[in-house]
Amino acid sequence: MNTFLHYLLLLGIVLIFSLAGIIFQRWILVHLIKLASKTKFTLDNILFSSLRGIVIGWFFLAGVYVALIIAKFPLKFSKFVEKILLALFLFSFFWFLANFFAKIIEAYGDKIRSVLPGATIFKNLIKGLILVLGALVILHTLGISITPLITTLGIGGLAVALALQDTLANLFAGLHILASKKIKPGDYIKLESGEEGYVTDITWRDTTIRQLPNNIVIIPNSKLASAIITNYNLPQKEMSVLVQVGVSYDSDLEKVEKVTIEVAKEVMREVNGGVPEFEPFIRYHTFDDFSINFTVILRAKEFVDQYLVKHEFVKRLKKRYDEEGIEIPFPIRTVFLEQKN
Repeated sequence: MNTFLHYLLLLGIVLIFSLAGIIFQRWILVHLIKLASKTKFTLDNILFSSLRGIVIGWFFLAGVYVALIIAKFPLKFSKFVEKILLALFLFSFFWFLANFFAKIIEAYGDKIRSVLPGATIFKNLIKGLILVLGALVILHTLGISITPLITTLGIGGLAVALALQDTLANLFAGLHILASKKIKPGDYIKLESGEEGYVTDITWRDTTIRQLPNNIVIIPNSKLASAIITNYNLPQKEMSVLVQVGVSYDSDLEKVEKVTIEVAKEVMREVNGGVPEFEPFIRYHTFDDFSINFTVILRAKEFVDQYLVKHEFVKRLKKRYDEEGIEIPFPIRTVFLEQKN
């Protein structure tokens, strides 16, 4: 066969396989993803979506391999190209595995949170471990001994550890924070320094907190691990809401208690964020200068719900007290002047 036609045939084989890969991705794979989205399982959808883009490369490598067999190049050259193709395939395969497991963590984050808290740090660590394992396999495939490399990495690792003390401290602090399960994404926390908000992510270096005004606070993991923190989501999201009230000394305290609890129950039932099944109660505690003070104990579903619960309770209680003739006194000071004859 003419040399030109021979190479044209080889190129045609590679192009045919590449075209087959494009067809497979654009029609067959898309159809498989649509079918998977209709099933109850998420794993099949993750599997097919992870193949996007990479499947064309696999078809291309297959085409090159078939062309290499047909070409009948010198044995030494053919073996060299085969190793390169195998290395490229292994790289793409481990890249596929890394993305596949990362998407599993994202998809099943809520279900596995009791075992492994979902956060970027774990997703990146798993991807990194898979890619490192893939690199070692590729080196072994290419005939490069990995034993000296591992030894060199071990010695070099000591130097790197000394140079990256702060970075490693943040990494291990982040792992400790997640492993202890005392703080996880979604929790509302408050630091001793005053910063507070929802934990949105814990990465290898820092933790991101979104404050209620919608600002972002970024805290190094090492500082977070050593700080005194209040977690308003533990041991559960529901929390007590305390409202301080005072009534005049002329008030009938039994009536005050009855009316206040009625309003509190109404708020628990009707206001978003209230806990309908909770039974509110009050506790008198102080004979103040101008009022008898007591605390109303309500319940909110989570930290931010307390603001609306308090807002509605104060409005409705003031209106009901006015209707019932119960006085909420303002500060009064009586001055007696002594007249000397």
